[in-house]
Amino acid sequence: MAGFGSRVTPERVRRPASRFPQRMAIAGAVCATIIPLMGCDLMHDAARRAGGFCPRPAVAVAGATPQFNQQAAEIHNLRRHAFRNDFFAQLELARRYEGSRTTDKNLEDLVESASWYALALTNPGGYDSVAGQAPVGARVRAAAQFDDCRAFERRDAYLHLNGLLSRMSSEERDKVRRRTVYVLSTFGADGFRTLARLHDAAFGPFGEPLDNPQARWAAGRPEHVGVPAVLGLFERNDVDAYLYNFLAAQTGDVGAFVMMKESEKALREYERGDPARGGFANLVESKANRWIPPYEFYPPESPESGVPHSDESEPNSDVAETALGRIHDLPFAHIAQALAFLRMTDKAAANEDGVSHNTIMALQAALGREQTGVLTPIEKVRAIQLAAVDGSARAQLVLAVMYSEGVGVPVDYARAYHWYETADKQGSPEAKYAMSTFFSLGVEGVADQDKAKAVVLQIDSALAGFKPSAERLEGILARVSRPQHSKSGGYSW
Repeated sequence: MAGFGSRVTPERVRRPASRFPQRMAIAGAVCATIIPLMGCDLMHDAARRAGGFCPRPAVAVAGATPQFNQQAAEIHNLRRHAFRNDFFAQLELARRYEGSRTTDKNLEDLVESASWYALALTNPGGYDSVAGQAPVGARVRAAAQFDDCRAFERRDAYLHLNGLLSRMSSEERDKVRRRTVYVLSTFGADGFRTLARLHDAAFGPFGEPLDNPQARWAAGRPEHVGVPAVLGLFERNDVDAYLYNFLAAQTGDVGAFVMMKESEKALREYERGDPARGGFANLVESKANRWIPPYEFYPPESPESGVPHSDESEPNSDVAETALGRIHDLPFAHIAQALAFLRMTDKAAANEDGVSHNTIMALQAALGREQTGVLTPIEKVRAIQLAAVDGSARAQLVLAVMYSEGVGVPVDYARAYHWYETADKQGSPEAKYAMSTFFSLGVEGVADQDKAKAVVLQIDSALAGFKPSAERLEGILARVSRPQHSKSGGYSW
């Protein structure tokens, strides 16, 4: 597997070629006892030559002969495990999207490749030592070998990522940053803590401990410049460190709460150093309350292969699973309208039974999901999200209500306000009135309370022809009550 640039073999992972069978036996022991991956293949030829790569995940579909859709099946399988924060799946995805091998050339997407290299480098599964936790005997040796090969993998990933970023425009590097932030945000408290470490100068370039050998090597020395393009991907500052620790602490994570207090202490000291910076910590907390991930879901783009960048994230809390179960509370007419807007059907169906298998499979193909012809709850949510992202004002308004109500998605007033605001820009009077209510009722964490602005928005929406009663208002904002349904089966707005 040829990679970008030359491979540097750390001294501690270089072994005589004659010991390769022994190394493979040890690797097999590690596969069986330490790393519960999808399975373990033999090392690639390039790995054998380099002497440092860990066994790769077994990604090929079952069967002795290649299948027509084998590449797509492998990518989807890797993405599922990568979204579960599997270090090796993330690395393998990065290398596949790098397109170094002839068989992967049609997958080439350097932004996507860099994103997964970055995510692998942030993954504690790549740098947390297992040697000190393994039982005595042969397993200790296998664990030490495992630590060594992961160290080689991380240094190699630093080299590849630096090479990729060095060739990118600022816009492309921003895409890498935003995709990395989005995927980490799907991990809940763990992801937010990782994001906090990425911005905290007390940690290595990708959140590893400062004394991590790869972190020290990446940072560089006078006689070695390190990886400057990688070091510039995430800016180190106490503001973002505090923001992400605050978001992690909101999930009830105790460790993040402690780190948040440390960040807050640093900010208070920062304020005392300059009176003009007063209230900085409060400003950051307000920003955290309004924070939303950079994407509604992972951008469903496709490289030349036609295999879309599927979003394989899953609900990471009981609240999220409960919300997803409530998608049935949403009248199906809204999902049908989203499918029609996306041009996956000529006419919006009256109910779920009226949607053809071809329409459903077209949606599943666009999302990079298995084409079963049967809509799952998450696919119903994705239909609304995709239509909203693609510009449907109706879907944007419906999605805002879903976030206000916790229907299909967890309650998130910041996201709700974002989608109300987006629909308002397209001239939706309902969205304008909903925004005015956010101001006048004072939904915490969404916007500064401005009574005058609320009145103006209410007047504007009335002039646009929307005159909601108190009951109809209750159908828009979760702060008031559950949505009201009309006789036609839709929301009363």
